[in-house]
Amino acid sequence: MRSLPWSWYSDPDLERRERERIFRCAWQYVGRADEVSEPGSYLAADTGGVPVVVTRDRSGDLRAFANVCRHRGSVLVAEGTGRRAALQCRYHAWTYGLDGALRSAPRAEREVDVPFDELALVPLAVDTWGPFLFVNPGDDAPPLGDALGSLPERLADAGLELDGLRFRRRVDYELAANWKIACENYLECYHCAVAHPAFSAVVDVRPESYRLQADGHVASQLGPLRKGVSTSGAVAAGHFHFVWPNVKLNVYPGRPNLSIGPVLPTGPERSRGFLDYFFPADAGEDWIEELLAFDDQVGAEDRALVESVQRGVRSGAVADGPLLVESERLIAWFQRAVAEALS
Repeated sequence: MRSLPWSWYSDPDLERRERERIFRCAWQYVGRADEVSEPGSYLAADTGGVPVVVTRDRSGDLRAFANVCRHRGSVLVAEGTGRRAALQCRYHAWTYGLDGALRSAPRAEREVDVPFDELALVPLAVDTWGPFLFVNPGDDAPPLGDALGSLPERLADAGLELDGLRFRRRVDYELAANWKIACENYLECYHCAVAHPAFSAVVDVRPESYRLQADGHVASQLGPLRKGVSTSGAVAAGHFHFVWPNVKLNVYPGRPNLSIGPVLPTGPERSRGFLDYFFPADAGEDWIEELLAFDDQVGAEDRALVESVQRGVRSGAVADGPLLVESERLIAWFQRAVAEALS
């Protein structure tokens, strides 16, 4: 089996098509549900090229909109969270309610007709899963449950109660690599024994133990504890799940823990992302810092790998490469999905 053409990882035209045909029609994690739990709260984020804003309006309804003024196209709200009574454009002060309706436009009374009813913010699909907030910028978004499939049940069966987790920290990162390279690196542990010695000392990454599964829009890697390693807690194995097209969800074995976040393109050869970390309310600070340091080390090792791959594929010296049918089956699953979306 051959990989996608390596030219696909540095082509600006292809990246524009990916934003339109992949990111504009997929459910993506944008933040925490508790950030927009109260009337008047908002959250602004990016979904791979589409700026979005999620609000809780005066009636308590959760809403999402394209974060774009209907007048001249300015982004209304900078990324982040907060509280406000309305959304006002910093360009010409057009003002929208948290329900998306256009409330005022300076000098509109001097015009013959400004169709306020037709100039509301563009609505988007929004939904929650436990403490997680998702947005789909597509026109006819399927239910979030279709994207998640059996993932919620699988995490519950693994001993992870999402309602018992509390947010503790966000870690942002940037990569000098195409977003697909970052996702593909996440979707295989063929490299783990070589590149992640500390991880491989805890999680059994041998091919006979480390399981790879793809079901619908979710690709999963399940890694048991290495023999002889003891840990306390309800989670018996590592769970590393990927929700198409760009959401990573990690659970380390031991006491309950979870991190979740997207990988977003910022150019044909650059990407960025973040991970939100959740722990039980009574989790000790020392243990949290230890797990965060462990995960940060794995992330630093991966950053070196994906940026090295980007430098190689950019060169054009080789057209593509082979995929190992067993060890890289989730990369093959991902690349098929990319090719189908762009076809």
